[in-house]
Amino acid sequence: MMNTKNIGCIRLADGKAEDGRDAVTLAKYFSDNGADEILVFDLADSDAEHERNMGVLKEIVRVAETPVKAGGHINRMEDVKKVLYTGCAKAILNYGKQSNIDLTEEVSRRFGREKIAAAVDSTDVVSAPAALVEEYVSELIYLNELKPFTECVKPLDCNMEWAEFKLNSDGMVTVVVQDYKTDEVLMVAYMNEEAYNATIRTGKMTYWSRSRQELWVKGDTSGHYQYVKELMVDCDYDTILARVSQTGAACHTGNHSCFYQDIARREFSSTNPLKVFEKVYGVIADRKAHPKEGSYTNYLFDKGIDKILKKVGEETAELIIAAKNPDPEEIRYEMSDLLYHAMVLMVERGVTWEDVTRELANR
Repeated sequence: MMNTKNIGCIRLADGKAEDGRDAVTLAKYFSDNGADEILVFDLADSDAEHERNMGVLKEIVRVAETPVKAGGHINRMEDVKKVLYTGCAKAILNYGKQSNIDLTEEVSRRFGREKIAAAVDSTDVVSAPAALVEEYVSELIYLNELKPFTECVKPLDCNMEWAEFKLNSDGMVTVVVQDYKTDEVLMVAYMNEEAYNATIRTGKMTYWSRSRQELWVKGDTSGHYQYVKELMVDCDYDTILARVSQTGAACHTGNHSCFYQDIARREFSSTNPLKVFEKVYGVIADRKAHPKEGSYTNYLFDKGIDKILKKVGEETAELIIAAKNPDPEEIRYEMSDLLYHAMVLMVERGVTWEDVTRELANR
């Protein structure tokens, strides 16, 4: 079967793309410009280079908003685990190597068939037994059929015609723009029919500039494009909520959001779960980077990984004991302790909440 997807391919050598380009930047470019998926092949000649490439692969997965599949330098079960633990959608076995064919059943049973792909050089000859491939491999990638990546304009699936909107006196609708990951409101702008149709056609947020009286593709000047993830309309059909992937800053001042100046405020405690987790994680990460005398967090970092793991184990045991007691408040208290110590471990090992939520979303 021919490869018909628009695929971005990165061959990693010593932490960079084989042609010397920054691999993470290249992956983001592929992701933002229409790649259906990204294939990464590790060309490492040594275990040390392999480790560097795995670090880069992890960053690629973090920035890419399209599935990443990776292979190369796979010699044992542990290598497949490393690839999948970066957050890759699939690990790719090289079927030009008998040792990779021999690994197929073991790794497929361990991680699931849907997590295993195989790369072959020819559509005519597959060296692995057909029955093995059918049972334990979810995808065959034909390397000789991979085409150079090309920018791809993908129209959005659209359920609403411009005529259905209720327009303001200028013949436009208001657009509220929101970061799809954080729900942060980034900016407010306006669309006329031309801007709306251009947004649907290209997948890039396009507005009508009232001051310049011209069509405005956000990012054409600054490079800070907004890629559409979702468009929604309010109950009155006069306002669009655009949830986007924002490149760089949304505001011309250089701020991520245009809404950065306070007018009035009451003190309140935010209980948005992810924001709380990110805030606490940020404090812990800052303590690691900028130690503070007398800080318990710094005490844990100073004592090292064994102490951190000991505390995680102790807090887990205390949570189990609390769960056996009738008072649910004990669970709340002990769970908070466990999550804090787990976050110390995350910072120590370089795991972020985005890594964790991405992994959960993929399960």
